[in-house]
Order: sequence, then C-alpha cells, then structure tokens
Amino acid sequence: MLHHLSLGVTDIARSVAFYDAVLSKLGFERVWSDLDDGPADAAVGYGPPGGGDKLALKQRAGAQVAPGPGFHLAFAAPSRAAVHAFHEAALRHGGRDNGPPGPRPDYGAHYYAAFVVDPDGYRIEAVINTPG
Repeated sequence: MLHHLSLGVTDIARSVAFYDAVLSKLGFERVWSDLDDGPADAAVGYGPPGGGDKLALKQRAGAQVAPGPGFHLAFAAPSRAAVHAFHEAALRHGGRDNGPPGPRPDYGAHYYAAFVVDPDGYRIEAVINTPG
C-alpha cells in the first residue's frame, strides 16, 4: 500500500548517523543523499540495496514535533538477531529504549520485536513475525 514515507528531522547529520546505523542492521542502506545544498534542503533516502527509497529524512527548520502515541514506524527484520542488533545500534546512536527485543505474544504467536524512540522522538520498531 505505501510507496514511501518521509520524516522531518531537526538535525540531519544526527539523524543520518542514527538511521545509517540502525537500518544497516536490517539489511537496508542509504540509497540516495542530497546533503550538498546546505542544511536547509538536506535529505537522504533509505531502502533495500539497489532499490528505491522507502524512507526519506528531510531537514526541517525549527522544532519538530513527532506524532504522539498511536504512531510508530515498523521495519521488517530478517532475523531475531537483527532485531537485537537494531536495538543495540539505536541505543548507541542516540535512541531511547521503548521496549527491549523479545517475543510479543499479544501481537501474534511468532511476533518478535524491539521498540525505540529516535533522536527526534519518532517511535520505531524492528520486527520479524515468522516461526523461529
């Protein structure tokens, strides 16, 4: 259903460092960058290697207000180990814990996820929902 999603960020360098680290643990990479036109217009896109962007980060002036409870962005993880690596990378790069890696039986028999809050306050998740 969704083609891609864009998030406004307050510090593109900080956000790039965070998302480069956490998304690489899930097999995604920066697929384009527009960081040369100055901070006001800076943006980057992430997606599968060799593919188009599924997530774009765009520098926005002034204070950003991340959506409140009820909004979160879930990234598909290739394994439970990747969920752990995502969580660890997030905490090392300015994210805050919002639920450690582990099973979430309330969400399904095979749902395994970790939840963090990124440096701008966006709630993000890495999840795998397969037996294993």
